[in-house]
Amino acid sequence: MFEEVIGQDNITQTLKNALMSDRLAHAYLFSGARGVGKTSVARILAKALNCLKDQEGNPCNKCTSCIEITNGSSVDVQEIDGASNRGIDEIRNLRENIRYLPSHGKHRIYIIDEVHMLTLPAFNALLKTLEEPPGHVKFIFATTEPHKVPVTILSRCQRFDFKRIPLLKIEEQIKRITKEEGIKISDSGSSIIAREAGGSLRDAESLLDQVVSFAGLNVEDRQITEVLGIIDRDLIYKISKAIIDGNSKLCLEIIDEIYNYGYEIKEFYREIMNHFRNLIVSLISQDSSQVIDLPDNELKEVKKQAQQAGIERLLQSLNFLINREADLRYTNNPRIALEAILLKLSGLREYLSFDKLIEKIEDIEQRLNKSLIKENNKNLEEASSNKEYQIKETPPDDGKKWDEFLRYLTTKNRAMANIVKELKYYKFSGNRLELPYEEKPFTGSYFNDPEHYEQLVAYSQDFFQSNLKIVFKKQNDPKDLKKSSGEDRLPEPLKDIIDIFEGKIVKES
Repeated sequence: MFEEVIGQDNITQTLKNALMSDRLAHAYLFSGARGVGKTSVARILAKALNCLKDQEGNPCNKCTSCIEITNGSSVDVQEIDGASNRGIDEIRNLRENIRYLPSHGKHRIYIIDEVHMLTLPAFNALLKTLEEPPGHVKFIFATTEPHKVPVTILSRCQRFDFKRIPLLKIEEQIKRITKEEGIKISDSGSSIIAREAGGSLRDAESLLDQVVSFAGLNVEDRQITEVLGIIDRDLIYKISKAIIDGNSKLCLEIIDEIYNYGYEIKEFYREIMNHFRNLIVSLISQDSSQVIDLPDNELKEVKKQAQQAGIERLLQSLNFLINREADLRYTNNPRIALEAILLKLSGLREYLSFDKLIEKIEDIEQRLNKSLIKENNKNLEEASSNKEYQIKETPPDDGKKWDEFLRYLTTKNRAMANIVKELKYYKFSGNRLELPYEEKPFTGSYFNDPEHYEQLVAYSQDFFQSNLKIVFKKQNDPKDLKKSSGEDRLPEPLKDIIDIFEGKIVKES
């Protein structure tokens, strides 16, 4: 029955509707991961196509045709393994047989499993039949790798993509089976088997058989992890908590336990990565159960750890794990590599995020600027160079002396000279040079640095041969100050040329 197929409701409902309305394709392609129901649905569809009784799209499972298909003895339904019958000769034999009408049912049906394994000549031979199919023939192809099927074949099939079966539905099926067979297993044990199946119901049933063969009808969680070689989930939660708490010692102890128990180190690393992914998703997604395949009891613990760490820390940790995965993959000693990675990762809590770091830098810069401004306003007039000169007045300035000083400063410190050239005014008063305090983002704070200020004073005293003092003032009324140079009236490109070649204006036109 189509209703018994688990986790593929959209596909089974579509096929039922097609059967009831008699809108059937001559070829179907079922693609998807292993163990998700492709072959099972193909058999149900084959029975429904040849069923002698109308059951609203479902086979009756009681008529002769249904019983023969169930037993595998029907001559009208043939299952072909594409991996074993992949040559052109097998497809030619198939083409010869499809000419014959069905013996009992309405159709001759060919189910080809792993159809992508056919050779190219075999596909070409099959294409001839798909282009002009007899009315009594139906093809059902199943594959795990649809990208390997030629486009010419795909275009002539009605395609259905089977999804992986959700964890909760696999758990429900395991509980139903264990209840019917009288097997005692805990909810957490069912979750372990379901998660290990990776979305494949067939794999889940095989793993359950394996566990029951070892443990009998009373299955303990410990026995499941031992038989299947599964890493204990408690260890994943313990090591993630140790990483979040920055407990390096506990990280080493857990790695030692993993190693001594015989768990695969690289598999353990993948589990850690997947766990941190779940932690991030639990913070971002409003309905985590739809995105994270975990039972309810684990979801609560995941959310608790995620809230403790915060999104920034979790993103840092996951990015770090992704970037270091190659180190573990190619090393000859995975234990040492894992220890180094997790020790570094557990120390990430000492590092700030990029945004936090920027905030800290901006805060420090603001506080430094405030303190330097206060210090300069108090001490600028008292600052002087270590050099001693004979006290003499600075000669009256006619503009030329200032231009010469700027060229001299360029030879000493080009960056500083460019900053001084941007100052719009200057004023000599005895042995005192007043310069405007600019509140621009960079130039305004340049001379707040005591080292830069002392260098400017030293260069000025060397050039003017005087105990010159420099004072920066905010200018309210610049009428009595001279323009720093006639170059200020020039366009910016010409200013740049003069700066590069250290020239001066001889005559303005």
